Amino acid sequence: MSSSEFQIELSQVTHAYKTKDGPLPVLDALSLQMDKGTFTAVVGPSGCGKSTLTRLIAGLLIPDEGEVYLHGEKVKSPRSTVGMAFQNPVLLEWRTILENVLLPLEIVPNKLTKAEKEARGCELLSMVGLQGFENKKPSELSGGMRQRASLCRSIVHRPEVLILDEPFGALDAFTREDLWQIMHSIRVKENITTLLITHDLRECVFLADQIVVLSGRPATAQYVADGPLPMDRTLEDLYTPEATKLLAELRRQIQIAQGRNDEGEAA
Repeated sequence: MSSSEFQIELSQVTHAYKTKDGPLPVLDALSLQMDKGTFTAVVGPSGCGKSTLTRLIAGLLIPDEGEVYLHGEKVKSPRSTVGMAFQNPVLLEWRTILENVLLPLEIVPNKLTKAEKEARGCELLSMVGLQGFENKKPSELSGGMRQRASLCRSIVHRPEVLILDEPFGALDAFTREDLWQIMHSIRVKENITTLLITHDLRECVFLADQIVVLSGRPATAQYVADGPLPMDRTLEDLYTPEATKLLAELRRQIQIAQGRNDEGEAA
């Protein structure tokens, strides 16, 4: 057991993938902490190990060195207390939207009655603006609507931790910004500790309490910053001096992680 009170803690985590040409180092002595109910966004160059990080926290991978803890308990296997949402919603076409949302409650042990499960699913669908679409099939919804349903599915079983792996990356700009606001509302209402993997720096600044920039592979935490926005936030807050200053610094840090100078040229 870790003595830490953090909801999520990575301590000196190192990991490499086995390849025919030998080990491929991905993470190098990475340490990261997240308090309960906070939202952390992770950015970094492509291939630096961001998705590996999510798999380690979810218990789908075990690190070669170091330790991963969820609420003080060492992660040794997949955890039912972790919800996940990805860029592709992967909704089952033969199930209605409500049935798709309720799928985790068929897998994760719980004592809810059928009526209570349906009430929970309908509550979440209403929260994301999908009331009236409960009995539709996925093909009858737009991409943004399917992603909203996917978010509902990821939290229907009330996980302690929510992992978002670029869930808004394939959407158009207007739909993406709409979902940022919905995600922030969900986070506040459900009080879920959330980890977001993204390439969108504005998304980081709008959603996160803590932003971590990973270095190039093998990655470590190159830069960590607190989010500048108040809890009661709007998209207009992205244009405040504090937000624009942080965006500029994040861009600079990404250039450093990519091995580029301030002019964007290779160092």
